[in-house]
Amino acid sequence: MNFLVTKVEPKWITLTLIQPWTAAMAASKVHLSTLPPEPVIPSKKPFKVDLIGGKRYSWCTCGHSRKQPFCDGSHKFFAQGLSPLRFVPEKDTTVWLCGCKYTNNPPYCDGTHKQDFIVSAPLHEPTD
Repeated sequence: MNFLVTKVEPKWITLTLIQPWTAAMAASKVHLSTLPPEPVIPSKKPFKVDLIGGKRYSWCTCGHSRKQPFCDGSHKFFAQGLSPLRFVPEKDTTVWLCGCKYTNNPPYCDGTHKQDFIVSAPLHEPTD
């Protein structure tokens, strides 16, 4: 990366960034999207979880976490644009948290995992 001084004025120096053009840069493509990535499906069944009232939980929304159904920060590398859903239950309770990540009542299971688009979809296998 090179800089070229293009204008000098009393208090300001204007710099122009010059980058050498290479064949590799010409061939690369960048795909920009304003839509968040789709979650992957880590499980086609919900997770039965005992929650402690007043404790903050972070439910994984991307499906990449190795600590399902909770977040382990994997979205930072595999699903930028998705972030965990944080919630605090009012009292101690046992709930079914969504495993397919497509519930309409996050983080709780609403039976969406029984629909054809989830049943026929492949399960996400984490990479090492």
